[in-house]
Amino acid sequence: MTNSNLRGAIFGLAAMALYCLYDVTIKFLGPDYSTLQILFCAGLVFVPLILVQSWMTRAGSLRPRLPLWTALRVVVALANGVIGAYAFSVLPLAQCYAVFFLMPLMISALAVPALGEPMDLGRGLAIVLGFGGVLIALQPGGQTELGLGHLAAFTAAALGAVNYVILRKTGGIETPGVLLLYPAAAQLIAVGLAMPALWVPMTAGHWLLTSLMGLEVFLGGLLIIAAYRSAPAIIVAPMQYSQIIWAGLLGWLLFDESMTLAMIAGISIIIAAGLFILGRSAGRWSAQAAE
Repeated sequence: MTNSNLRGAIFGLAAMALYCLYDVTIKFLGPDYSTLQILFCAGLVFVPLILVQSWMTRAGSLRPRLPLWTALRVVVALANGVIGAYAFSVLPLAQCYAVFFLMPLMISALAVPALGEPMDLGRGLAIVLGFGGVLIALQPGGQTELGLGHLAAFTAAALGAVNYVILRKTGGIETPGVLLLYPAAAQLIAVGLAMPALWVPMTAGHWLLTSLMGLEVFLGGLLIIAAYRSAPAIIVAPMQYSQIIWAGLLGWLLFDESMTLAMIAGISIIIAAGLFILGRSAGRWSAQAAE
């Protein structure tokens, strides 16, 4: 592995660790505060950091060139953030990630009609296999009684996939400031409107935790950008799956959660399906670049 690829992998691992800490904090604060209040307090730190970073780096105009696509992405990202945060607040961490790891497979399926990518037998089988891995991991009707939290996790994963596909369509046109700021600012404003009805006074320690959440998601975003600038997707994207290690460790240490053999097996199948699709995509992109 070259130094650039190694640097990209390390940046990716660090970003996933920060995102996992963000999710863990939502779960930790969930019993005391509404999901919307937690997101609002984190946004009070996250949005100003984006503005300062955009100003310092001269990230370009903050006026969207594709306003309709930007508006659609804002709605999708807002719903994704709120629903996903709710899932993490009520479900064991490993169960959440078992569902969220479907996102690369959902992206692969959506890319066929939305981006014109081909659907072959290998991609189709990998997608089906990945969804089968979720059934093995969760064992619905057996060890796990499916509920609203699982529906929220699946919905958030689907919305995340839609968000990524829109980003693929607009990322080469819009400035980084537009891509980062609009969804974050919309979330802050939307959840802020609900605060008069939902607000619960917070302790200084909990204010600190939500402030760290805002810093974590901001730094995580910068690290992901740096990772993809340093290494190709085939190196960076699999770093997402490192979150299951953090989820297992932190779930055990903080919430007395444990992972069953069935869950480990199911998550392994999901990861294998995702890596298979990623590897095929990387091979196709390399072939196209060589033509």
